[in-house]
Formats: sequence, structure tokens, C-alpha cells
Amino acid sequence: MGFGIRTLWAIIVAVVAAVVVFLSGGPGPAIITLVGGIAAALVASEGVKTDEDDEDAGEEDGAPLSPLLTEALDAIVEPVLLIDEGRVILANRAARTLLGAHIVGEDARIAIRHPAAAERLLAAGPVEPEQPISLVGLGSLDHRWDMRVADVTNGQRVVHLIDQTAHDAAERMRVDFVANASHELRTPLASILGFIETLGDEAGDDPEIRARFLKVMFDEARRMQRLVEDLISLSRIEADKYRQPAQPTDLAELVEDVWEEFLDSGAPRAKDIACDLGEDLAPVAGDRAQLSQMLHNLIGNAMKYGRADTPIRVTLGRDGDMLRLSVADRGEGIAAGHIPRLTERFYRVDSGRSRSIGGTGLGLAIVKHIVERHRGRLDIASEVGVGTTVTVRLPPLKTSTKSLSEAGVTKEQ
Repeated sequence: MGFGIRTLWAIIVAVVAAVVVFLSGGPGPAIITLVGGIAAALVASEGVKTDEDDEDAGEEDGAPLSPLLTEALDAIVEPVLLIDEGRVILANRAARTLLGAHIVGEDARIAIRHPAAAERLLAAGPVEPEQPISLVGLGSLDHRWDMRVADVTNGQRVVHLIDQTAHDAAERMRVDFVANASHELRTPLASILGFIETLGDEAGDDPEIRARFLKVMFDEARRMQRLVEDLISLSRIEADKYRQPAQPTDLAELVEDVWEEFLDSGAPRAKDIACDLGEDLAPVAGDRAQLSQMLHNLIGNAMKYGRADTPIRVTLGRDGDMLRLSVADRGEGIAAGHIPRLTERFYRVDSGRSRSIGGTGLGLAIVKHIVERHRGRLDIASEVGVGTTVTVRLPPLKTSTKSLSEAGVTKEQ
């Protein structure tokens, strides 16, 4: 192969062009520009024959593609294919993993089985790389891809597959979240407006009816307030999810503080809370306010869903290299099919009961994000008719005794 200064300059120009396209059009078109430019330069360089090539020209119909081009494509993490006269002449490692190693040499329509894809791959004339085609089912039934096609030298085409599965899942979550939040806010708002309208009529003249209606309106307004507060809290936690807390926090002391808050609140079930806290436990690197919110949500759920006059056990101790916090209730329990979805926003096992006791449907979603921000693990175990245990494992703070003393964290002797 005659790989000389012209080919090198061609590759440099391709890289510069890709950078310009990236700044103006994003990563998808940039990758196609880069791959197409390098492919054109290297394929063209294979047509530059040396004297030795001239002697062997009659031995082969064509030279193999450049190893440098193969290595360049394999370095790209997304599937990329090079098509010539309707056949796949080169596929990078990601494409071979997705579609199978056998696709090299196959008809492109067989390699990517999709009507819209076949039409674009074999279309006469230039194609528009800025107009991707959405493909579903490549690799697995729930995978979604954007396919971009661009023309390069000698009628060849570069195919770039961009995995959109996570993006589409996030978009569905966003749409569901907006729909659920709107529904949760609309329901109490409609109730409040209805009672206001009724009070504006003659019913407002009856003191007993007025008092009853005002209480319902107050309860519905408080429900909206709790929902808004939870939405704001969840938004703040998500904004900080990649910033790990660094403040030393004594988890045992925090559990005791939250326990006292429940006792002072006068809640009917606060007397059922029983705490078993280990001794000489290392502090965690934590956000105290968020960890307190996590405890309030877990203990509050146990109080709501556990049977009356049954214990709510809060246990804190060591579990290998981690600190293990568990909150267990004796309630109706949760069927196994519901457990994986309990941390989804607004997911409820029993919507009617949850709303009647003041649940917003965001409590465990908030707990999940708090635990993830603290690099911990959340586990939920439940048995129908027996009860539910929620376990949180958090890594202890790894620091010296001197550092803890300077930070204001002390342990009683």
C-alpha cells in the first residue's frame, strides 16, 4: 500500500472536518465525517501502486482493506459499517458484536433487516446523513437505534448505528413523570375548587357543613404541599447525585434524633418504634439532612403500612465493610411482583390506600436517590401477611481519628 504524505494529509483534513462538524452538528454526523474521510483516504491510498505492486497486479483482483482503517473503526465504541455496491466490506468490532461476524461480505439488507434501512442503504443518488432512521429490535427486542448513512468516495457508504435505548427510556420516564405529577396535583385541586364553589352557594351558610368542607379543603391543600415539597426534594437530590457527600455523620446519633422527633410529634404509632443500635460504629460520609429525610421516609412508611400495635424495628450495625440500617414492620406485606417497581416515582401497590393515608408515591424514590448519592445499596424484602424490611447499606467514612475530631465527630467512651 502506498501510504505516503498525501494520505497522511488527507487523514488530517478528515479529522479537522470532523471537529468542525462536531461543533456544529453534534457527535453523530462528526463520526460519519471522520470515518468517511479516513476510509476515503485509505481506500484511495490502496490504489497507489509501487513497483512491487505492479509486478503482482495480475495475481489478485483487489488488495485487502487497510489494517489502519480496521483499527480506526474498531476504536469507535458504536457500530460502524462500510458498504460498497450494496455489500458490507468492513464492520468494526461493535458492529460485529451486534450483528454477527458473518455480516462482512453479505448484502447490507441482510446484515440490517429493516425495510426503511434497506431503502436508505441502496438508495440511488446522495443520502442525507442528518436524517437518521429509527430501528427497533437490533440486538434485542427492546433496543432502539438511530441509523445514519453518509456517502464517501467511489460510491461507498458509511453506516453509523447510535444506541438510543437509554435516551428513549429516559424520555418515557420524563413523560410518565409529568403525567403522574399533573394527575396527582389535579385531583386535590379539583376537590378544593369543587368545595369552594359549593361554599359559595347556600351550603356555606351552615356552620357544620362549612367546617367539614374547610377541613377537607385544608387536607387536600396539605396533600398538594407535601407533593410539591417531595418533587422539589427529589429534584435537588438528583441534581447532586454525582457529588458524593463528604461531611462525617454519626448515623447512630442521627437515628436517635429522628426517633425522638417521632416521639415528640405525638404520632399514634411512635410508641411502637424500637431501636437497636450497635456500638462504636464508624461515621459515614453523608449529607445529614438527606440521611434524616431517608430515615423519616422509611420509618414513616413502616408506621403507615404496619399493623397497629405491632413493633417497628430499626436496627443499625455492621455488615462486613458496610454499615447496615434496616427498618422492619409487621404489616400486610408486598407481593414479590411489586417489589422491583417500588422505587419508581408514583408507583403504588394500592393507590387508594396510599392516598388515603397521605402518601405522595415519591417516598421510596427519594430514598433510592439518597442511597445512590451516598454510594450505598437499597434492598427491600417482604412477605405477604408477615411484613416488610427495608435495608440500606452505606460505606463508612475512611479517615483518621484526628480528622474526625477536627470535624467535630466524637464518640462517647
